[in-house]
Amino acid sequence: MSLLIPLLAIRPARDSRTITAAQHQIDIRRQRHYHHVPIFINRKRDYMNRALFGTSGVRGVVNQDLTPELCKNVGSALGTLLPAGAAVCLGTDSRLSRELIRAAVTEGLMGTGVNVAQAGIVPTPALALLTREMSFDAGVMITASHNPPEFNGIKLFNRDSIGYSRTQEEEVEKIYYSGSFRTGRAGAVEHFPRMKSKYIGFIKALVKGWDFNFGLKLLVDPGNGAASGLAGDIFKQLGFNVFTINDTPDGRFPGRSPEPKEDTLQETIKFLRQKNADLAICFDGDADRVVFCDQQGFLGFNEMIAYISRAAIKSSGKQTVATTIESGMLLDLAIKDLGGKVIRGRVGDVYAAHLARDNNAALGVESVGVYILPQAGYYPDSIFAALTLLGSISQASDIRSFLTTLPPLFFFKDKIACANENKAEVVARVRQQADKLSAVYLNDLDGLRFEFGEGWLLIRASGTEPAIRVLAEAGSQQYARSLLNMGLTVLKDAAKGGTS
Repeated sequence: MSLLIPLLAIRPARDSRTITAAQHQIDIRRQRHYHHVPIFINRKRDYMNRALFGTSGVRGVVNQDLTPELCKNVGSALGTLLPAGAAVCLGTDSRLSRELIRAAVTEGLMGTGVNVAQAGIVPTPALALLTREMSFDAGVMITASHNPPEFNGIKLFNRDSIGYSRTQEEEVEKIYYSGSFRTGRAGAVEHFPRMKSKYIGFIKALVKGWDFNFGLKLLVDPGNGAASGLAGDIFKQLGFNVFTINDTPDGRFPGRSPEPKEDTLQETIKFLRQKNADLAICFDGDADRVVFCDQQGFLGFNEMIAYISRAAIKSSGKQTVATTIESGMLLDLAIKDLGGKVIRGRVGDVYAAHLARDNNAALGVESVGVYILPQAGYYPDSIFAALTLLGSISQASDIRSFLTTLPPLFFFKDKIACANENKAEVVARVRQQADKLSAVYLNDLDGLRFEFGEGWLLIRASGTEPAIRVLAEAGSQQYARSLLNMGLTVLKDAAKGGTS
């Protein structure tokens, strides 16, 4: 029987652990005295104390944190959780380690009697969508997203395209740490090279009849990642005038960093101006994130989630936006006149996706450039997000024209390196000094968010890299910068072991 028609459906999780809007919503007056920091590991430990999954799957430096043995066992654990004979769709980004990790995960899955369909290099949104549209039991994406080339990872998707919940990840972890994997007849492997064309067809059908200004000149920058050779083709097939840069898959990411942000996109902005293009659409390593630039430069993170959220509310008629505690105040201001409301939850696109679905939101967003649009599915789809933006503007200048109507806000972020096994202890030390920061409120839903009335400061361990991040926002540049510096100072002191 074809892998495209799985014999058995995926087993439902025993505890879906649905999280209500009230549980997700930031309540800065409520103190929750706990902190959970997923870390990366390369050997078996008590899973009650160490989480295998971070905020966006299993991730680490290849052959250090992320060994072939670990990856094989993750595949075996997932395969054991799925019914024998299930079919899994597996794709990768462009990293040089993709074949090593793909082979290890495939071996683990097949050893438990699970069939594997190899999609090759595909964007994460294509993998998630194809898992649903082609009736696979689960999807596996081999990617480290925006992380440097030496990283890789494993991300899991349900048959309906939404990422695995924390409850499901815990089930995989329990099997992983037990080492009790199903054995028996091995599964089969099959290759499906035309999966990209299926994704293109779905997206084109989704936007059929939309009112685009095809006179816009677009620069598409996949950053040598998984969207290379694909994203630009979609915009061209729709009728846009498209230029491309960094459009060849190359896991060394020679054109720029796989993390698209203002400092890494300077050459892209120069090229945009040389070509007299109107808008640059820039993707990260696996295309689950997208950011934008115009002739004036980088259009910002919080600025674009605010603008696209406003467009999604208008087009959907829904008034709720689901996001994370890292998102700034600009989002609230941008949708206030539409009657919109913002619900904030834990950091991570999977949390944002479940939050959006649980609250029937217009969309889910993360300030780093993640957009979850229910019209396509509850997964991050950067290409569909870019099309949503293009369907809402007549000229690229529309974006800045709107943003100038909002009160000025200044947003800064930084990070310090911190070994994964030390993150929890360092953040706990910061928590001990919380009273000395003189914040109005402290929220520790996910990390430590200090509210100061006219601004806020967040100190949070990264779930995707060995680092602790510091974010600050305020109505004046000087105050926002001072909040960031204060956060960095207290964090560096905690990292040295200080509590005074």
